[in-house]
Amino acid sequence: MTTAPVTRPSPAVRLVALGGTTAVLTTIAMIGALDLKGALVSTAGLRRTISQYGLGPGSWIFEVAVSLLAAGSFAILAVLVRQGITRWRSTGAVALSLWSLGLALVVVFPKQDWSMPSSAGGGIHRAASLLAFVSLPIAVLSLARPWLRHRRWGGHARWTFGFGLLSVAAFTPLLYALLVHASGGAAWWRVFPIGYVERVLVISEVIAVLAAGLWAIVAANSPKLVEWQRGETSRRTSATSTT
Repeated sequence: MTTAPVTRPSPAVRLVALGGTTAVLTTIAMIGALDLKGALVSTAGLRRTISQYGLGPGSWIFEVAVSLLAAGSFAILAVLVRQGITRWRSTGAVALSLWSLGLALVVVFPKQDWSMPSSAGGGIHRAASLLAFVSLPIAVLSLARPWLRHRRWGGHARWTFGFGLLSVAAFTPLLYALLVHASGGAAWWRVFPIGYVERVLVISEVIAVLAAGLWAIVAANSPKLVEWQRGETSRRTSATSTT
């Protein structure tokens, strides 16, 4: 099997990879600070969803943090595509793009304020949140799977894939709550403390993004193949046919 010639690492690509990962880390710090501040007053606030911060006096912090996460995730994806880890039309790239889109819509359409009449924006917010939560595990699992046995990228792929599986596991309590509600049981947000469940899910998904970000940083410091060989490729040896 042959591949095309390689190009030298690009400083601009390295900067984008580092910037995207730094944006994700900044999101963790900002939302973590909001949670810590609230927990020092009362842990009851942690029972509410993270989106609740978008309705309070510090809503701009929530909006900036989520916007950074959306932009940082897309920057990481752009580097992975540019370095040949995946392609724009792949399942992983499309799903990670939907994750970023869902996060952006969460910012544009705030959570429903239940002290006010129901609004279309609140419905879009819920749909966008679900889109993001579902898309991220699909994205990282699809991005990592073809590279699991690759000599160069196998380690990064396994870490990313593992955190993708963790995200799937973290999503199961929410899925169970939805099934209970659909079967005529308690309201889905009352089956479990929804704020706690959401935070576990968000933490696992953001860690998965960070794993992909670290992969992007290392890939940005490595030579890039100009183009992949077309056709069937053995995933055991090079994984150049990405999903």
